[in-house]
Amino acid sequence: MAKYTKRSEDYSKWYNEVIERAGLAEHSDVRGCMVIKPYGYAIWENMKSVLDAKFKETGHSNAYFPLFIPKSYLSKEAQHVEGFAKECAVVTHYRLKTSESGELIVDPDAKLEEELIVRPTSETIIWNSFKNWIQSYRDLPLKINQWANVVRWEMRTRLFLRTTEFLWQEGHTAHSTKEEAIEEAEQMLNVYADFVEEYMGMPVVKGIKTAAERFAGADETYCIEAMMQDGKALQAGTSHFLGQNFAKAFDVKYADKEGKLEHVWATSWGVSTRLIGGLIMTHSDDEGLVLPPKLAPIQVAIIPIYKTAEQLEAISEKVAVLKSELIKKGISVTFDDDDNRRPGWKFAEYEAKGVPVRVAIGPRDLENNKAEVARRDTKTKEVVEWDGISTYIVDLLDEIQDNLLNKAKEFRTENTTPVESYEEFKKVLEEKGGFISAHWDGTSETENKIKEETKATIRCIPLDAKEEAGKCIYSGNPSTKRVLFAKAY
Repeated sequence: MAKYTKRSEDYSKWYNEVIERAGLAEHSDVRGCMVIKPYGYAIWENMKSVLDAKFKETGHSNAYFPLFIPKSYLSKEAQHVEGFAKECAVVTHYRLKTSESGELIVDPDAKLEEELIVRPTSETIIWNSFKNWIQSYRDLPLKINQWANVVRWEMRTRLFLRTTEFLWQEGHTAHSTKEEAIEEAEQMLNVYADFVEEYMGMPVVKGIKTAAERFAGADETYCIEAMMQDGKALQAGTSHFLGQNFAKAFDVKYADKEGKLEHVWATSWGVSTRLIGGLIMTHSDDEGLVLPPKLAPIQVAIIPIYKTAEQLEAISEKVAVLKSELIKKGISVTFDDDDNRRPGWKFAEYEAKGVPVRVAIGPRDLENNKAEVARRDTKTKEVVEWDGISTYIVDLLDEIQDNLLNKAKEFRTENTTPVESYEEFKKVLEEKGGFISAHWDGTSETENKIKEETKATIRCIPLDAKEEAGKCIYSGNPSTKRVLFAKAY
């Protein structure tokens, strides 16, 4: 049997092995890009399905915009182009040809008049369309979402967490007032936070980014920050109040009720396949992936234990009824009667894949009208009466979902430390990690110095941070509230 790395020994290697064992994704031959395998993509589809419904409930419609963006569009918003310039993949030619030696080469005569940027984010090309879609106050608010892939040229990549190409959704909205746009940005942050906690079982801190960490071209960036099991932070989602920056850059105006032309107010917001990385690192253990039931592609795996065809037939008849009952209750079930694999192999396989509940049933269980039910989160087993087992399983799935969230909350509480001095800050960062709650003087200069010296960044200024007079841990200057520092992915 293969020996796998323990989480406590090498967290990074452990993370990669969990992905490999569960069959979620693999590196492709294209540097920095990944292949998302069917089981991993099924998790993304579950996430996408829930989020898409939430977006539509809040009045958004799906659309699709081009993958290629003219370079001149990016140039229109100065902060935006500066923020993304180093990550852009650029298309310069539109044709290949065969050379005299038979080699396939780029045709030098097929140079584009204007280079095209492979979409790193879509604000510019979407606002070019919004210019044509918005004329008067009757066209507002305009609330669009796009499910797409984006490309950001990353030098150091890690499956799901940071890849050159990744999948995401990006919402883009236009509003008649500043207040309405801010309300939209805050609403979508809450949609993300509710989804991540309720479905992923991953607790988050809602906050705003500092000016240095803000999205390029935004007036304000709202974020949700989660803590992974190694104490590092993960930015799980962002929602941006863009002010009138893109409206002015693309001259998007509307006529108000008096006929006066005004620039619209904007937001954008997004989450990506990085959430799968967060899911893995929040719950998984040395035996492999641990999935919250609400997002698990397979919620219940039923494994028959038998020696003869007659025994399998009798078990199959019994299980067919249970499977039907569970499916009617919205539970995804697999009955694994593949006789090419032994039960022990199947147990290990479903454990590595993070399947929340496993049911084992053999001839003796049939006689006793019982079955063994194992839960993935605590790795405990119970012998359960067959009558009423479907209700037991449904209740157990809810219990597992709640347990994963509560366990993650306890971990975050235990690893959130308030400090009063820079020496204490460095000691906690080095010896314990996690979130560090500390006073900061509000200057980018102090923020950058702390980052340079410790590699810790301000993850957010929590929205629920209390007004509290104090002194900045680095400069000693006055501070009115604490912020959260951490090392991050």
